[in-house]
Amino acid sequence: MRTNEHAVVIAGGGPTGLMLAAELALARVNVAVVERRENQDLAGSRAGGLHARSIEVLDQRGIAERFISQGQKHEVVHFHGPLDISDFPTRHNYTLGLWQNHIERILAEWVAELQVPIYRGREVTGFAQDDSGVDVEVSDGQTLRAEYLVGCDGGRSSIRKLAGIDFTGWDATMSWLIVEAQWSQEPEWGFRHDAIGGHGIGKLEDGRLRAVLTERQLGTASEPTLRDISEAFIAVYGTDFGIHSPNWISRFTDLTRQAASYRNRRVLLAGDAAHVHPPVGGLGLNMGVQDAVNLGWKLAQVIKQTSPPSLLDTYHAERHPVGARALRNTMAHVALRRPDDRTKALGDYMSIILSMEEPRKRMAGEMTALDIRYDFGEGHPLLGRRMPDLDVVTGHGPMRVFALLHEARPVLLNFGEPGDVDIAPWADRVQSRDVKYAGAWELPVIGTVDAPHAVLIRPDGHVAWVGDSTRAGLAAALATWFGPSGT
Repeated sequence: MRTNEHAVVIAGGGPTGLMLAAELALARVNVAVVERRENQDLAGSRAGGLHARSIEVLDQRGIAERFISQGQKHEVVHFHGPLDISDFPTRHNYTLGLWQNHIERILAEWVAELQVPIYRGREVTGFAQDDSGVDVEVSDGQTLRAEYLVGCDGGRSSIRKLAGIDFTGWDATMSWLIVEAQWSQEPEWGFRHDAIGGHGIGKLEDGRLRAVLTERQLGTASEPTLRDISEAFIAVYGTDFGIHSPNWISRFTDLTRQAASYRNRRVLLAGDAAHVHPPVGGLGLNMGVQDAVNLGWKLAQVIKQTSPPSLLDTYHAERHPVGARALRNTMAHVALRRPDDRTKALGDYMSIILSMEEPRKRMAGEMTALDIRYDFGEGHPLLGRRMPDLDVVTGHGPMRVFALLHEARPVLLNFGEPGDVDIAPWADRVQSRDVKYAGAWELPVIGTVDAPHAVLIRPDGHVAWVGDSTRAGLAAALATWFGPSGT
């Protein structure tokens, strides 16, 4: 039996696993991915769309244009109808329509550029962790030795189950069938609503149809067949449109669950392995990518021993509440879709409320994840929020703030007099730039805020410290997030 050693092994090469692999590779951590699929293109159109904050995250790494060039921009997000986000203060005030197979392909190409090995056609079948690492058993009989194992292996995560992490929440009450296939009769394109719920048929770029059909009864746990799809079409449309040659068939429900903990010692969870919910609103893929960006730099610092393992506890502390909020959001979203008259009456009032300026901004901020504020205590409104991508002026000319985050390194921006803020003890870990910015500081949802004297930005783009020329609290923030001075 052959054993390969890596600092981190990631189980699952979907969007979350690939993003995490890239984050670790940028930090020069030895990472490998174990992925059961032989080919990345098998993702199909299971999910589609990148929200504004996810596009910002990709922009922070300098790769957003790879996705934007292949997608379609829509200046709305959806919660009980479209919500306009064209006035949000971000360069990416839109949703990018792009199917998951394209998202994964582009991420996989980036990961390949970063020279991350992917063990394809294999699965993690077991693991045993000790005080110094994890022995990871792979389906081909190989054992991988790693310091940490991260489960990015989806809602049925074997990593979560083997780690004994509770997955609590709410059972399914509704189910939908989804299919991508060929057809021989012209389908009835578009959406249809009946007493059961909503149904839709759309045409993919290669001419195949993609359909989502509400089931009349809650579906079983077994995998659906082409016959199930045909019967569902006939029940709704009176014909199955000669559907044949499915690329894939699946069933999803409004099952809503979240891992009780995102970490069990040296085993961590991210993406659907940590939280599952119905796909309304398109939150799942986006939340997984953002989980990865929150976790990656922390895991890298712990592996490099610049930060203690306790830094990993902040991953759960920050991302678990975000996941819990998404679960509540999707449960409410599904409830408002129920076809009975009482729910329709409630929906009418929700439409009125969401047409108002403040409720629209609050809900759109939640859907885009642009409003997320991690709890770093009291202070400036910017503290804990994502840093705006300002056009700043440096000693070397104009620059966007996000350009300073391309290598996933933290940065201290000093907007005061040059040299006002000294972080010499952390100079090997944190960039320091003297910059100027003359415009207003605009944040999504909350609006204009006072211009700070200096900000400390984490690799994930969130502000860890906001200060003035006294530099009060700066050393503590640097030590908290980037390790003690001199390590």
